[in-house]
Amino acid sequence: MAEAVRPAAIELAGLGARYGEREVLRDLTAAIAEGEVVGLLGPNGSGKTSLVRVLSGVLPRYSGSARVLGREVRATPRRELARTVAVVPQEARVVFRFTALLVLLIGLHPHFGGLDFESVGVFALARAALARCGAEGLAGRLLAELSAGERQRVLFARALAQEPRVLLLDEAVSALDLRFQVELCDRLREVAAAGTAVVSVFHDLNLAAEYCDRVLLLHEGRLAACGPTAEVLTYARLTAVYSTEIYVDVHDLTGGLVVTPLSSRARRALALGREESRSDTPASPARVD
Repeated sequence: MAEAVRPAAIELAGLGARYGEREVLRDLTAAIAEGEVVGLLGPNGSGKTSLVRVLSGVLPRYSGSARVLGREVRATPRRELARTVAVVPQEARVVFRFTALLVLLIGLHPHFGGLDFESVGVFALARAALARCGAEGLAGRLLAELSAGERQRVLFARALAQEPRVLLLDEAVSALDLRFQVELCDRLREVAAAGTAVVSVFHDLNLAAEYCDRVLLLHEGRLAACGPTAEVLTYARLTAVYSTEIYVDVHDLTGGLVVTPLSSRARRALALGREESRSDTPASPARVD
């Protein structure tokens, strides 16, 4: 029996965007379904963060179309968008002396209107989200006093507490140690299984290979490839987009992909091995006319 087609949570059609005269996105067309984890990949300056900003309403002056849950982003009031879309940025801007718990409560404000927290159990909701991210012990600490990784766990908890239908992450796991990278990416799979569309910027291609259903590979603001992870993450395509040689193989234990950039030393060793292989091959006999 064929799997039912899931509704599109995000639809891009000819999307373009600029910062002044500088074009950062060009003619992007793609769709992201409810309940899937999609990775945004590409080198620095390829447009990944700009796409997150368009979808979150931070960059409303764009050409073409960007629809979230059927509504054009630029035509959706920010408060209404905040009720359905949660964002985990690259890093937290620490301006006020807020505790981690207060950061979550402020993030929940668009969902509950006034700050009548006790009557709707928002404190319990916020603390439960912190616990899901292994950050329950940070609730009473000031955000400014936390490490970069601890702040990211708080921001991730804030996004989970909002129970969004679309979750956007911009390199949200880059500052985390290996344990919390795995744990938070596991949470991504959990929220996707509940129907949320998850779109995450990754620089770690191995994490993307392990957790993403599909990937959008960007290059110079354009869509270089879009499709199932194993079909997009190939040696030839990654080497061309990242302008460096990238090894791609299948892991012996998991069956997943292993993606590794090759150092200059490794490239020299490979080249030497190829030369030795060619020299060991018996020469073809000379043809006598």
